[in-house]
Amino acid sequence: MNVMISDISQDLNTTVKGVQTTITLFLLIMAILMIPCSKLTDRWGRKRCFTMGLTLYGIGALVSAAAPNLGVLILGNSVFEGVGTALLIPPVYILATLWFADVTSRAWAFGVISGLGGVGAAAGPLIGGVITTGISWRAAFVFQALVIATILLLSRRLVDPLPADPTRPFDAVGAILSAVGMFFVVFGILQAGSNNVLFAICLGIGAAFLASFFLFIRRRERAGKEPLLSTRLFRNRTCNLALVTQNVQWLMLLGTSFVVSVFLQTERGYSAIKTGVIFTAATIVGIGLLLGLVKASSSDWAFVPGLFLIGFGVGAMLTPSVNVVQSSFPEALQGEISGLSRSVSNLGSSFGTAIAGTIIVSVVAPGYRSYAWAMASLILFGLIGLGAALLLPSKLERPA
Repeated sequence: MNVMISDISQDLNTTVKGVQTTITLFLLIMAILMIPCSKLTDRWGRKRCFTMGLTLYGIGALVSAAAPNLGVLILGNSVFEGVGTALLIPPVYILATLWFADVTSRAWAFGVISGLGGVGAAAGPLIGGVITTGISWRAAFVFQALVIATILLLSRRLVDPLPADPTRPFDAVGAILSAVGMFFVVFGILQAGSNNVLFAICLGIGAAFLASFFLFIRRRERAGKEPLLSTRLFRNRTCNLALVTQNVQWLMLLGTSFVVSVFLQTERGYSAIKTGVIFTAATIVGIGLLLGLVKASSSDWAFVPGLFLIGFGVGAMLTPSVNVVQSSFPEALQGEISGLSRSVSNLGSSFGTAIAGTIIVSVVAPGYRSYAWAMASLILFGLIGLGAALLLPSKLERPA
């Protein structure tokens, strides 16, 4: 989506802000549904949720490809693909955790998953740019649907190590409270700068719903009923610190991706394929290079060192933090912690696109100034993640 910003804006007669909203809603829907969908893996089965998620994602890609306006694009990309991703991602990490029992082999498994994810992240902008420039942005969504169809065929032989439990209770009230709370927080951030009153109101509503969610699950747990999330997850200091690093990693990665894409296409006038080439070259030091070199040089290659270091830094952090989080809890809590981990990560992605994206598209500081302020905000969050990482223990204890 990031390399298609200009093409989509022109074709659907919308703005960069409209495309930003589509991307942010996609990430937000993933975040708010990741925990409920993780709980459903116990009830419906991990393979079934994986297959359902892929199917919904494929439908969303086809709807997006045929979108006549921004509303239909949001339906296909943000809603269908967002819900599909929330269903298919948790089973990946749950199955990897269940298939690999010890911490060492599990770290290898997560390393492979993260590594291939990194290859996809690097190749995606280039492939999307080539298709968008050579054919159209709509063809890029058709390509997504073909990839999904291939994965569905390859996943037929997957074996779920645990049987589904249709009698497993589902905390619908908790799911609604958490979803509404996170929605208002991210929606509020999107209003920053344009409507500060609405920004404050939404943040207040979001905080109130999230507080109500925590009180509700605690009361439900004390009554002997199964909550959407066990409060035990929040009492593990090591896990909490690792979750902070995960949130910041994705905030910086997606925030940087969106900011640089917008700058290249709106200020430099780059095409989709040229933007994709820049990203294929691809925490804090990297952003500093992006600021300094871009200011000093108009060369395309000025973006490469910073993006490379950001990709290298996030890639080096991602596997250890995921392994720390997943391995901090026993098998019985894998569904819950996987959902919480993915939700926190995707919430970071939403924050990155919403916060840095809102700054880069603001009219208060146009051109390079808005780019610099957006990058500076990402540095601040990077320092928070660095602080959390330094507090992590050097040795991981096995869960009871």
